Order: sequence, then C-alpha cells, then structure tokens
Amino acid sequence: MSNKIYAAKIIILPAIFLVCLSLNANISASEDALETIFYDISPLGYSKYQDLGLVEIDSAKANLIVFKTRVAGFEDTEKIYSDPDTCLPIKVERFVSMWFSKEYLIEEYDSRKNKLVITKFEGGKKTKEYLFHGSGPIHNAILLPFSLRKVPKLEVGWSYNIRLPEEFKVQITSLEDVTVPAGKFKAYHFTSVPPKFEIWVSNDDLRLPVKIKGLGGFSYTLSMKNHSLRQKK
Repeated sequence: MSNKIYAAKIIILPAIFLVCLSLNANISASEDALETIFYDISPLGYSKYQDLGLVEIDSAKANLIVFKTRVAGFEDTEKIYSDPDTCLPIKVERFVSMWFSKEYLIEEYDSRKNKLVITKFEGGKKTKEYLFHGSGPIHNAILLPFSLRKVPKLEVGWSYNIRLPEEFKVQITSLEDVTVPAGKFKAYHFTSVPPKFEIWVSNDDLRLPVKIKGLGGFSYTLSMKNHSLRQKK
C-alpha cells in the first residue's frame, strides 16, 4: 500500500462510512467524557466525538479521544491516544464491524522517526502490516480538526504543513459566519493544499470544530448539532 493510497483512504473512506450512517443509530454521551460533540452528517447520518482526558499508555501520559460512527451493517470506533503537549498521535485502536466480519487495527505513530505502522488483525490473528514514512511527524486525519483548537494564535494567513502521510498545507483563508444545527458561529475557515478538506473552528474560547467538509469523489459534511462539557463536581 503506497503512501498516496493510504492518504486517500484515511480521508475518503471515513466519508463513505459517515454518509451512510443510520438515522436510528443510538449514540449517547458517556458520563466519563470531559467533552462530547455530536455531528449531523450530510447527506445523511450522525457521528460522535468524546474527549476522555488523560490516561496512561505504555507508562506515559496520553490524551484519549473516542470517535465513533455507525452504519447499517457497519460500525467503526476509534480510540485515539495523543501527546498532551504536541497533540500528535501516539496510537490508534480501531474496531471495525461490517456485516459478518470484524477487524481490529492498531496504528502506531513514532514522531521522532516520522514513522507509522498499521497492523491489521482478523479473528485475533495478525493478517497484515503496513509501514509508512513521512517528511516529518505523521498526523491522524480524525484527530486533526480537534488538534487545531490548541494552536496558540490563530489568524487569517496562518498555515502549517501536515502529513497523512502525504503532505498537505493547512491554512486559514478567512474568518466568516457559519450556521450549523447548533447555531451560528464566527469561525476560522481552514482549507488544505491540495484541496482535500475544509474545517471551520469557532472564534471563541472553546474553538469548536463546528463544520468539517471532505472534498473529492465521496464528499461529506459534518455539522455540529450539540456540544457539552462535563460539569465540575
């Protein structure tokens, strides 16, 4: 599997899954989540993001995010562990159930060696392994919109190079009003070069990814429907 093919898969394949989500999907918030964001998916569907805060993995602290989608006959749950300081991915555990088959995948990121190893398991047995190298640390496509929230200073003209592992330039092209089911927001509009995705992050203290749009053959749009923070006890 080439880097270009993998880059296309991590951007396009989630779109295929998301646009087919069942209207009757039962996606509820976890009481353990520090933050929960629900999204409507256009043309049809739902998705859920949950920040579970700091956990320990391999004797180190990591932030854990769970991103879940459900499709008629298909379910995809990703547990994404990232560095609390750099927001770069460390490890992803992906559980995929599709009709009569189940898969478990582990993505292991090494930001020092600019390396990503993906191991696929079926029936509890390792079946395939893929190795990717980037020109810099490799990012995770699902984590990206949420990691942009922690950029110290956002302004029109800001740009950053990322790798999925194919390299993209992410830039803020404008500050504009955007309306989603959760309401109207003033948001930074991020675009990518080459054009693969667009992201709108609210211009407020929360910096919410209120809208995420995938471009290409399987276009999709995630629009924030609801956002909640766990109340401190």
